[in-house]
Amino acid sequence: MKISPNTKKALNDQIALEANASSSYLAMASWCEITGYGGAASFFYAQSVEERTHMLKFIHYLNDVGGTAIIPATKSPANTFKSLESIIRSALNNEQIVTKAIHHMVEIAQKEKDYSTHTFLDWFVNEQIEEEKKFEMILQKFELIGRDKIAINEIDKILGSLATK
Repeated sequence: MKISPNTKKALNDQIALEANASSSYLAMASWCEITGYGGAASFFYAQSVEERTHMLKFIHYLNDVGGTAIIPATKSPANTFKSLESIIRSALNNEQIVTKAIHHMVEIAQKEKDYSTHTFLDWFVNEQIEEEKKFEMILQKFELIGRDKIAINEIDKILGSLATK
């Protein structure tokens, strides 16, 4: 199968986006771990693995359809954070960027009548709905139970329980 240069570029751009997301979540996990948020650390370590898995899906797909996956260098992520809540906000923003990129690729696939890529991307469209919903739900917890030490501890526990799902 021949893939268009436009689709190939978009898929390679997504590989870089997923790699950077994995790296960013890894830095968030490390910060949480040294700050005493064990549940959040587990959650973000799992998120990092998930993003790497997404990256691999794009690499395999691109290689399978006759493109050449380009393995990117990653940007150095932030290593210090203001608070657990700020990390969650940053993660939600990252997921919104990924969603926008996925939608852009769907538009390209539709325009080019690339049904294989469109079908491949369907899973990611649904995945992004879940990802954004998850981070929005976590942010709601700050509004519902607060931001004092006891509330943050409860949110950390919630994050830990999400890491095992």
